[in-house]
Amino acid sequence: MGPSAHGEVTTRDRILRDISTLGPITTTALVERLGVTQTAVRRHVENLLQDGLIEAHEAGGSAGHRRRRGRPAKSWIVSPRGHAHLRSDYDDLATDAVRFLADHAGRASVRAFADHRARELTSRCATSMPGPEASLADRTAGLVSALQREGFAATARPIGDAESRTGLTGIQLCQGHCPVQHVAAEFPEFCDAETEAFSDLLGVHVQRLATLAQGDHVCTTFVPTTSPISARTPTDQTESTTSEGSHHDDDQ
Repeated sequence: MGPSAHGEVTTRDRILRDISTLGPITTTALVERLGVTQTAVRRHVENLLQDGLIEAHEAGGSAGHRRRRGRPAKSWIVSPRGHAHLRSDYDDLATDAVRFLADHAGRASVRAFADHRARELTSRCATSMPGPEASLADRTAGLVSALQREGFAATARPIGDAESRTGLTGIQLCQGHCPVQHVAAEFPEFCDAETEAFSDLLGVHVQRLATLAQGDHVCTTFVPTTSPISARTPTDQTESTTSEGSHHDDDQ
């Protein structure tokens, strides 16, 4: 393979991986990231589209890369076929290993393994995150940076009531790439354990809204910055009632 052909393959792969980790992303944004001519990027995007490895994202262009006039710039995400193309032999090995564990030691062992991985992730991320005295926004930003170092293509943005699906304002944490996506497709215990790890790291109960493992184009986690009025747990309420009853008894 000559140098020019090698360059073509490398650029195509970089574009596909950038769409996987950063999508939805526009062609203009890809040009800015890669430093390649717009003509070259457009050619690769068209070829990836024809090969069924990417598809248009209906919501329009990504933030900061929308046209000022007319229709919004088209943005791209990786298709299910594209994710399969990116899948490595290690993904198959990992899935086979976890499947073997489930068959020979029981499904509970899979959850135990997922919890173990989540605890290790929590430990590594916590060392580079702001302390509990920091704002939730700062802690989430710290988590995003930590996840990026772990191989997750993580981003975060604030969202309002209309976007949150929960009636609360908060932060939307997104992961455009997941190292265990294909394992988690068969064993959702990994997604559940990761979600609990995020809750532990941020100190709030987060809600997973979408996952790559279940066919969505990105993993989405809602981090609430406002809490429901009835935030106390049943235990708290019981303790409060008991305490109030003790005061009444003392008064008598």
